Amino acid sequence: MPGSTGNGAVTRSTLRQQVADALRDEVLACRLQPGQEFTVKEIAEQYGVSATPVREALVDLSAQGLLDAVQHRGFEVHAYSLEDYRGMIEARGLVTDGIFRLLIANGGEAVLQGAPLAAALAAVRRRGEEAQRAAAAGELNVLIGYDLRFWRELSALYSNPYLADFLHRLRVQSWVCAVQHLRRVTELKGRLWCGYTDVVDALARRDPAAAQVMVAAYNAHSLALLERVAAE
Repeated sequence: MPGSTGNGAVTRSTLRQQVADALRDEVLACRLQPGQEFTVKEIAEQYGVSATPVREALVDLSAQGLLDAVQHRGFEVHAYSLEDYRGMIEARGLVTDGIFRLLIANGGEAVLQGAPLAAALAAVRRRGEEAQRAAAAGELNVLIGYDLRFWRELSALYSNPYLADFLHRLRVQSWVCAVQHLRRVTELKGRLWCGYTDVVDALARRDPAAAQVMVAAYNAHSLALLERVAAE
């Protein structure tokens, strides 16, 4: 994190995004726990920046549902329930179903640097392979990073930034909810979903229905895992 804001709106905007990204990672790593409170001043001092970009970053994260504003006290990390998670994965499923079907119905071509769908999917598949390896090894921190990038890049193939941004926000929120439970598990190896490349391969075959069946299985697997962990 840079030590000062410098001059100009571009620098401040960059700091704003850097602070937001850093705090999001802190929440995903559970170094900031659900319900934990902090002030703009505390975060500004922690990162060595001025209060303005910090305040803007905290407002952004509040709008994304990761933080709650606490009157006269600052902000706190939002605490999600399993019921929240059920709603998130239902919404995720509806969005991915639409993206998959529209992507294939759109002539099978991705508007991404002029590349055909097959070439664009090959690039996304490589990201899925990395996510798959991390999931199989139970490396949660690595998995979250690759998972978010995988779905971000896959959803971007349809070239509707509103859908891609909405899905990304849902996935961040669902991971924030999930890690509140998964961080308590000492061994995740073999317990996380590993079907990323299968989804891509189904889309490469132009079979969006099969891809969505895999996503539904992913959602069911994730929910069942969280429910087991919560019960334990």
